[in-house]
Amino acid sequence: MLRFFSRYKFFGIVLLVLSAIIISIIYSILKPTPVLPIYEPEMVNTELVDSTVQHIRKYHKIAPFSLTNQNGKTITEKEYDNKIYVADFFFTTCQSICPVMTGHMKKIQDELMNDASVLLLSHTVTPDIDTVAQLKRYAKRKGVNDTKWNLVTGDKKQIYNLARKSYLAAKSNGDGGPYDMIHTENFILVDTKKRIRGFYDGTDEEEIDRLLDDIEILKKEQ
Repeated sequence: MLRFFSRYKFFGIVLLVLSAIIISIIYSILKPTPVLPIYEPEMVNTELVDSTVQHIRKYHKIAPFSLTNQNGKTITEKEYDNKIYVADFFFTTCQSICPVMTGHMKKIQDELMNDASVLLLSHTVTPDIDTVAQLKRYAKRKGVNDTKWNLVTGDKKQIYNLARKSYLAAKSNGDGGPYDMIHTENFILVDTKKRIRGFYDGTDEEEIDRLLDDIEILKKEQ
């Protein structure tokens, strides 16, 4: 008996290895590939969506825009062609959630610094206050890398329309004073086709980790 096992031990080891490989292949085939949802306006809380787009069920994309970044450069949607990007809304004088959000955006920047396929975009909601010079000071203070992350200012109405009609991330239309926009804490994940693929609480560390994981999922899809 011992002689039998000794004789066929090699074949037994080979069989075990082959069995493990086959099981792994079958598991990989059967395991579903994670896919992120494509968010349409009708899927989002109506409080955050302009009434003119609430009915849209498909083909929603971020609208074209033209804004100015912390270096005085004109930034349009073309800067983000064929890029995955994370967008949010903030203002430099905010003392509540914005500093936390900016810190978490900095974490994303640092994690993906060498990944040219992913960019960041932060829109000020107080463009009259957040001039180019103000954004530049803020960018230096917060460690913003100009090649990775644009802080943008510009026409107030355009920014508010982007928030309400494109990114689905604001609770007001911005028709009052300089601080009239009630922006959310959301980070918005946008794919290479300008479609929204996720919303994340920019004040929550665990949500930032989830966002980073979802970026990796999205990269495989793109």
